[in-house]
Amino acid sequence: MTTKKEQRRLKIKFRIRKRVNGTAERPRLSVFRSNKQIYAQVINDLTGTTIASASSLGLEKMPKIEQAHKVGELLAEKAKAAGVETVVFDRNGYLYHGRVKELADAARSGGLKF
Repeated sequence: MTTKKEQRRLKIKFRIRKRVNGTAERPRLSVFRSNKQIYAQVINDLTGTTIASASSLGLEKMPKIEQAHKVGELLAEKAKAAGVETVVFDRNGYLYHGRVKELADAARSGGLKF
C-alpha cells in the first residue's frame, strides 16, 4: 500500500520519464533518495545497462548533505573513467532541492555536463 506522498512522487516520476531518456552518447543520471542513504546511477536506457553507480553506504558518519556531495563526486569520477562526459539528469520525482541538488552540483563540479 503506497501513501499519498509516494503516489504523488510516482506520478511526477512518470511525467519526467516520458521526456528523459538515456542514450549511449548521453546516458541518464538517476537519483534515488531514502531517509538515510542516497544512490545514483548512470544508465544507458537503450541497452538497459548501468554504466556507473555510487551510493552513500559506508558514509553514515557525516551529515546527509555531505554524503550527497561525496556521492556526486564519486559518480562523476566513475562516469568519466567509463568515458561519459554528458548526461541527462533524472531527479526521479524528487524536488530539485537539498540532497538531490547537492548531488547534481557535485557531479557538475566533478566534470559531468548536464
